[in-house]
Amino acid sequence: MKTVVKTTYAMLRHEVRLMTSLVLWATRRTSGTGGTGGTGGPGVRFGYAKGQGAMMFGFAFMCAVETVAMSVLLRNWPAVERVALVLDVYTVLMVVGLHAASVVHPHLLTPDALHVRGGVRVEQRIPLDAIKSVRGDTRYLHDKTATAELDLPIGSQTSVTLELAEPVTHVSLLGRRREVSVVRFHADDATGLVRALNGALTQVRTAPSPSPDRPGSAVPAAARPAEEGCRPRSAL
Repeated sequence: MKTVVKTTYAMLRHEVRLMTSLVLWATRRTSGTGGTGGTGGPGVRFGYAKGQGAMMFGFAFMCAVETVAMSVLLRNWPAVERVALVLDVYTVLMVVGLHAASVVHPHLLTPDALHVRGGVRVEQRIPLDAIKSVRGDTRYLHDKTATAELDLPIGSQTSVTLELAEPVTHVSLLGRRREVSVVRFHADDATGLVRALNGALTQVRTAPSPSPDRPGSAVPAAARPAEEGCRPRSAL
């Protein structure tokens, strides 16, 4: 029973976030850390939704045609027609919402982490110091049995591959947790993302480490004159 409640809550939360994405998309805003109109903060955004736009709108158009056809077929059963109309319109909104979520939740590179996103379904934060290497790597086939790999294709394509020096925990939409050491995802400007991420990694790796405190530096400076005043004067 607890699992059913948890799953239902996750699905409802997902659908609410899709509807919120529709509003943000209609107002030309983005969401999340560093997004315009979002929570604010530094970051560089990289979109990934262009590769699926035509497919998603084509699917939405087919759903709209089906809605009209069902209305004609069920015109003699008004009650059934209304129910079918509500379900069909809701389906169209969900399809458009999936694309809107991909537009308003882009990948985000901040000074300390890369946020890899897949609409509102995936939000994977990867600390920069956990990244071993990054490269442009266009792939259309992915091994779905590799549990240590996270693949986020757009239109069956990924264009960036991250290899991690240490695994990160991925939490699925329904709360399933697993450790991943390779992350593959798509970016419209894969070359720009790889260049920017390599620059950020270079800054992190070459940043000077903080020097340890000198012995005795913990003594407050204000206390030192008092200690000196207590020293005995020379007999001379």
